[in-house]
Amino acid sequence: MPAQYRDYYQILGVPKNATHEEIKSAFRKLARKYHPDVSPDKKAAEEKFKEINEAYEVLSDPEKRKKYDAFGHHWQNVASSSAGSTTSSYSSFNPFGSDSPFDSDIHFEFGGTGFSDFFEELFGSRRGTAFKRRGGGFGFDTTPTRGQDIEADILVTLEEAINGSTRQISFRRSDTGKTETYTVKIPRGIREGQLIRLAGAGGGGKSGGPSGDLYLRVKFQKHPDFRVEGSDVYHDLEIPAHQAVLGCEVEVPTLEGKARLKIPPCSQSGCRFRLPGRGLPEKNGGRGDFYVVLEPQLPKSLTEEERRLWQQIARLSKD
Repeated sequence: MPAQYRDYYQILGVPKNATHEEIKSAFRKLARKYHPDVSPDKKAAEEKFKEINEAYEVLSDPEKRKKYDAFGHHWQNVASSSAGSTTSSYSSFNPFGSDSPFDSDIHFEFGGTGFSDFFEELFGSRRGTAFKRRGGGFGFDTTPTRGQDIEADILVTLEEAINGSTRQISFRRSDTGKTETYTVKIPRGIREGQLIRLAGAGGGGKSGGPSGDLYLRVKFQKHPDFRVEGSDVYHDLEIPAHQAVLGCEVEVPTLEGKARLKIPPCSQSGCRFRLPGRGLPEKNGGRGDFYVVLEPQLPKSLTEEERRLWQQIARLSKD
């Protein structure tokens, strides 16, 4: 069954000419609303949260957004006909034409990875080729050939990266119609971009050759409050300008609950506060750090009294 087109702009509720900041703001607003930890309907929120994440994954990435905008509703033609394209559900290039002793047009569909079929069609990746031997004739070599390796993306939450988890995914080949289910172990401390290998779960071998492997490339689920760099986690803290000037004590979210943080007087925009050992797990058994990045917010409007006080501050600063 062909994948269904997804309107990522509609999902985030932004126009097609939206700026990066507008897209980021829309994602944060929706992600906080539908985060499974805060929604009363956890199951429905999880699906909505994945949809929002997928839209942001594409629209926040300049290259992905450019590809999405260029192909639009005609993405099927691109996914199925581009030689060398990167897609995990695809039609293979057939150099022999329709009467070839090989089967092309073998599609691969995934379930449980956190991404839609549409995303995988347009932005997934592949390894190897997808020819199937019909056998006999034309003098073709019948040497045993290893099956193709298949690759897809899997969406992993930061909570899974901290604690590890076990997930169920499904994998269906269009040539056989058979759906296979696999248990995938996501190890504690996994990194974005890392490949999880399922040995022998890829394409079938030819002429008695071994099966290929299935690779799942890890992508971290976008979080409305955190961003990740290596094993370190960052939180952008927005506070009123007067708190940054006068100093304050605030409560900040971390991956494992709330933390109290003291902001000293005259703290500048971009100032970083480090909470050691509160980041993601590392291979040596340690943890990365958690950083709070200060973002003082200037007022968008002023009352007459506020204006008078700011003018007074300006005179004092000038003197």
